[in-house]
Amino acid sequence: MAEYVILIYEREDGWANATPDEFGQNMEAHTRFPDQVAELGGQVLGGEALQPTTTATTIRTDVVTDGPFVETKEVLGGFYKIEAKDLDHALAIAKLCPAPYGGVEVRPVMVFE
Repeated sequence: MAEYVILIYEREDGWANATPDEFGQNMEAHTRFPDQVAELGGQVLGGEALQPTTTATTIRTDVVTDGPFVETKEVLGGFYKIEAKDLDHALAIAKLCPAPYGGVEVRPVMVFE
């Protein structure tokens, strides 16, 4: 099995403006996600939600900048590291990943021999 990362890109204002009911539904969807992955024969190896971009610090060469490097509508809000049979399997899993205010990106984990 190969390892993939599902990167969750969403509009931060979606979460900031979510009603308590919407927030609860979204969190329940994330709680269900590992079980859904297991039902497809994959495995969630880890994952984390990230603090808002207002807490970010960017470093390019030796220049340190507060905040994200580029202004975008959707920002990296969290990720899951999964184990899947192949890319098609990882994509099937990623389609289940909750991202109500944006979308997800799937990338294979680099393997160094």
